[in-house]
Amino acid sequence: MREPSAVFVQVGSADALSTAVRNGTTWSAAGVDVDWSDGAVDVTAASVSRVALRWAEALPEQALVLGDAWERSYGDLQWRHLQPERLLPWYFLSHDPRAGSTTGAGVEVQPNAFCAWTVDADGFTLWLDLRNGGGPTQLNGRTLTAAIVRSFDDAGTPWQTVEAAVATMSSRLPARPEPAPVVGANNWYYAYGQNFDEKAVLEDAATIVELADGHPVKPFSVVDDGWYPGGIASGGPWDLGKPGVFDDMAGTAAAIKELGARPGLWFRPLLVREAGPWSRPGPGNGRALDPSYPEVLDLVRADLQRFKGWGFELVKHDFSTYDVFGRFGPAMGSRLTDSGWQLHDPARTTAEIVLAFYREIRSAAEDVVLIGCNTVGHLAAGLVDVQRIGDDTSGRDWERTRKMGVNTLAFRLPQHNRFFSVDADCVPCTPETPWELNQRFLDLVARSGTALFVSVDPAARTEQTDRALSDGIRLALSGGDASGIEPVDWLVNTTPNAWRTGSGTIHYDWSRPWGADPVSG
Repeated sequence: MREPSAVFVQVGSADALSTAVRNGTTWSAAGVDVDWSDGAVDVTAASVSRVALRWAEALPEQALVLGDAWERSYGDLQWRHLQPERLLPWYFLSHDPRAGSTTGAGVEVQPNAFCAWTVDADGFTLWLDLRNGGGPTQLNGRTLTAAIVRSFDDAGTPWQTVEAAVATMSSRLPARPEPAPVVGANNWYYAYGQNFDEKAVLEDAATIVELADGHPVKPFSVVDDGWYPGGIASGGPWDLGKPGVFDDMAGTAAAIKELGARPGLWFRPLLVREAGPWSRPGPGNGRALDPSYPEVLDLVRADLQRFKGWGFELVKHDFSTYDVFGRFGPAMGSRLTDSGWQLHDPARTTAEIVLAFYREIRSAAEDVVLIGCNTVGHLAAGLVDVQRIGDDTSGRDWERTRKMGVNTLAFRLPQHNRFFSVDADCVPCTPETPWELNQRFLDLVARSGTALFVSVDPAARTEQTDRALSDGIRLALSGGDASGIEPVDWLVNTTPNAWRTGSGTIHYDWSRPWGADPVSG
């Protein structure tokens, strides 16, 4: 990556950007020094909010631009014409349809800043958000490597270039061991956290084992939200199950294993039901734990060790981005969170604090399979085994599954087995959703070799659904289509219908007879 054309600095959150003056490889303004060395951006300051690096480089008139998302995507990933104010988290690709070439730039995974790009006809800008919560970070003269910037050359096709770009951004991660396919049952999309007990959980485990039909790779059976006192998504402590319903969580895990499945468990690590000394009053509901406290990381470590002691082999940690920022991805935008508040430790950027939190979970989990949901993908890369890459699918509204599941798989599939194993969310089998469409989504996810979870309502099981579910689950447990898959029409379609496989191109119709319903989803 060649050095930037100009650098700009913002100290206070409300300050205007100051133009930095260059001296060799260092740009300075407002008491902030920004050093560039072979793509590494080092920032030295007493206090800082943002740094912007600008490259003056004209883009083709007809360019189509693709970016990523802060955490999960929300049916919003797409190649799009130039839109100068469009925020492109982590990386961008620019495709020239007339020349057939694709290039771009991004930052390596696990940066110490929240990094996003804007692209216009005259060039592109990297925005490094170095804030702590909603205010400037007090670096106190410390030098911070904010990000390592990389450029992407054309690798043949847009798909091949995105794959090569993702490989470049993850090249410094430790080599991943050949991951076993992650496939299993999850009850959320028919139970939604209500009216289920250990008996229902064991029925799910028996179902997934039956559908796997003796496959040598064992499937998981995940106990999702609703197993603990307090109500859905109400928070910890996570030291016991719901009285009279889950009285013995270790016994539940053992019973799942006895049936032939691997037990998994959901939790929300940064929310507690009662306010305490390490929760902050806002934003959010006032009981979100602040992960910059060492004591909070101690609590999270104890939770992971407890779950492992109970016998759970997979843990899904959820909601932490919302609990830190008070917002989900689409509302984060360029501001990330509300102004005027800061985390307990103001000497570290929010990105540094989130990274430390993820690293603590990874260390505490040891060999437990970790799923990150509502986690920041570019920071979690290498620190989770599986990443939920899109917003929720649905056991009640097919349009959500079409919009969220198909879109995120099409545009984030290149991250699979490079950043982590990707999870486009569950395939529902429920009476409220059309099975013929869910079956197509099942077939696509199974062929992709990505994580496959199914939510099977016992009331929806038929000979037909069982046959299709078994075929999809066994294909996924075998690693999917050996030749891989890729969307053919993704340059012009946010939910691609045509997918290239080793045996040819498959066409999926994702719509109802009336097309996509703009009211649903």
